[in-house]
Amino acid sequence: MEIVFETAVTDLHFEQILDLQQQNLYTSLSPEQQVQQGFVFAEHSLERLKTMAAEIPQIIALYDGKVVGYNLAMTSGMKNILPSLVPMFEEFEKTAFKGKLLGEYEYMVGGQVCVAAEFRGQGLLRKLYNETRKRIPESYQLCVTEISERNVNSLKTHQKMGFQIAGSYHDGQEPWSVVVWEF
Repeated sequence: MEIVFETAVTDLHFEQILDLQQQNLYTSLSPEQQVQQGFVFAEHSLERLKTMAAEIPQIIALYDGKVVGYNLAMTSGMKNILPSLVPMFEEFEKTAFKGKLLGEYEYMVGGQVCVAAEFRGQGLLRKLYNETRKRIPESYQLCVTEISERNVNSLKTHQKMGFQIAGSYHDGQEPWSVVVWEF
């Protein structure tokens, strides 16, 4: 059995994304597990995932028909889709990359990436991002996201695949790094 990459389109895909998200949500993991495994912050709903998918492809990794990884994506125009992400979008508007504010670029937002524990270490994060890049309009110049500075594994993995730290900020609860992948 091999891992295949598809665009999430069915309720089953979205439900499996939500299940994997719940398993890796920071509130579902002990502090020790967070350090060892990494974690995700944003909590989506079925309706929100469908809204996102209507705008930009949501890429999934499937093994034996089951979602074992996903890369959620948003456009810069989706600022108000999830209230907890508004500070992130506002920070993006103030962050510079290579001498220009991020808003001067055509960019997509890495809405959240996650790989099931038993499939980590196989390069799936890189493959998910690369698959997303293949399926979005060529006009996009960057992928921008934020990573909790406590999520050291995620930050290192993103940097290893080419993301650069463009800035950092504190949202009142967490320190965040704004990272950019130039296409």
